[in-house]
Amino acid sequence: MTELIAKTAMDRRLAEIVTPAINGLGFELVRIRLMGGAHKTLQIMADRPEGGIDVADCARISTAVSAVLDVEDPIEDAFTLEVSSPGIDRPLTRLKDFDIWADYEARIETDEMIDGRKRFKGMLRGTEGDEVLIEIPEGTIGLKFGWLADAKLILTDDLIAEMLRQKKAGMIEDDSAFDDIEEDTDAPEET
Repeated sequence: MTELIAKTAMDRRLAEIVTPAINGLGFELVRIRLMGGAHKTLQIMADRPEGGIDVADCARISTAVSAVLDVEDPIEDAFTLEVSSPGIDRPLTRLKDFDIWADYEARIETDEMIDGRKRFKGMLRGTEGDEVLIEIPEGTIGLKFGWLADAKLILTDDLIAEMLRQKKAGMIEDDSAFDDIEEDTDAPEET
């Protein structure tokens, strides 16, 4: 599990709890975040290994994850569960994401300064071993995957064209594939 999928210790604990349920349905956890405030929200992004998830899939994941969380009860306060697809300008959280999305523009941030900078914007060029390759104006560089703090695709015309191509090819069932499913775990039960 990397910190790109689950940043905090609590996120990592939640990922350990929900990942088997998500995988059991044939999906992969892309990112999980428990966010605070007056009312907590647990955000889960999931996708199929080959890509493509729709609203019905998000609902199935939400139901399965809710059942596991009800049993394990890792969150003390009431919270809202949000299950969604990674979206078009998706976060890149697994090493394989950088190969899948090679030749698309991305923004990468590292934990520590590398040659005087922490932010890199450029074209992804895949991976080499445990390094993410990104072409920046100075040339193509390799960043160790373990150095990354955040990475995300940049919404460009090429990326939108690819999503439209996937939709036309039937890989994405409908436009609602990018909508969130929200479940309020604090709502009173209907009788």
